[in-house]
Amino acid sequence: MTQIPEYFEFQNPTKIAAGLQALSSLRSELEKLGINTPLVITDKGIVQHGLLKKVTDAMGDKQQMLKLVFDDVPPDSSIETVNTAAKLYREKNCDGIIAIGGGSVIDTAKGVNIVISENTNDLMQFRGHDRLKQPQKPLVVIPTTSGTGSEVTLVAVVSNPEKEQKMLFTSSLLQPILTLLDPEMTVSLPPHLTAATGMDALTHAIEAFSCLQKNPFSDAYAQTSIQLVSEHLTKVVENGSDKQGRYLLALASTAAGVAFSNSMVGAVHGLGHTVGAISHVHHGMTMAILLPHVMQYNLDKLADVYAEILPWLDNNCPKDLSKKEAAQKVIDWVHNKNKELNKLCKMPISLSEAGVKKESLQQIAKQSLNDGAMIANPKEIDANDALRILENAF
Repeated sequence: MTQIPEYFEFQNPTKIAAGLQALSSLRSELEKLGINTPLVITDKGIVQHGLLKKVTDAMGDKQQMLKLVFDDVPPDSSIETVNTAAKLYREKNCDGIIAIGGGSVIDTAKGVNIVISENTNDLMQFRGHDRLKQPQKPLVVIPTTSGTGSEVTLVAVVSNPEKEQKMLFTSSLLQPILTLLDPEMTVSLPPHLTAATGMDALTHAIEAFSCLQKNPFSDAYAQTSIQLVSEHLTKVVENGSDKQGRYLLALASTAAGVAFSNSMVGAVHGLGHTVGAISHVHHGMTMAILLPHVMQYNLDKLADVYAEILPWLDNNCPKDLSKKEAAQKVIDWVHNKNKELNKLCKMPISLSEAGVKKESLQQIAKQSLNDGAMIANPKEIDANDALRILENAF
């Protein structure tokens, strides 16, 4: 076991209701929370694929409670989107938020909560760590992907399109009060997005297990997530109607979210946020591509830590490997998983395949150093290091 820190903090205030019929508990949970007029935040794809209807149907004769719907969330949430949704919340005198969607929808909901709870129109002034002062409105999350972990995290990421930046907001006040994990909400996710979001969860878990604020409790959640993803991701990509597999991937995503909310994420996210802001690559795909390359960069400092992961990926791994050899096998496993997913569903395995332009790499490398996730990476990174990682991933 890696060294236990002399002091650490851990929290997970979000209530988790999980299961094959979890949606059926929504009505009673809203009553317990005293929510009568929630604003539902989602996107048009969720509506078109009938996922919003699944939620409203679960409300029985109380379907009218979910009549206020904002469904204009883009793939990358933005300041403008947050302000537009917040305006609707104010106009309709809402008393809570229900986010139904993936990371962008949940981040939008958290951004709206900041604007409403802090009684402001300037989201920017709360950018960074622990800038919030007011208790937030009740936020209920129903995720439709299994990857971001946003349903339990203290993080929101909102884009500033003018500056080509993804802005981070971190505060324990941002953690949702309730999340419902129901595989009915992820069963229609197509294979390439199932793969990308699953690798996003794996990245959260591996970074949580290796970043500077890791502790025994976050390690336990990270281990659970790594094992669940390694055992079930490929099977669910191959058979999207596998509800038990979908359920276990949802648990993996949430476990990873709890882990990294306490231990933080590192350079995979620091670089990845900037790739997304500048080149508009799907976040999960970016995580999958960058993960093994950042791990390779960190290897000389993290061989002991990465070596611990190998038995969770391979029950039959050799027992006589050195720490460095075992750690390298973990990195190789991630590379091989990416190749496997590429064959199954065409998930890109390089930045060039994902549409990143080579001439953008220098800007990405330089700008990524300002990302807050870089602080928790266990090995320092300068602009040259960042560029080298990006070039290896290109």
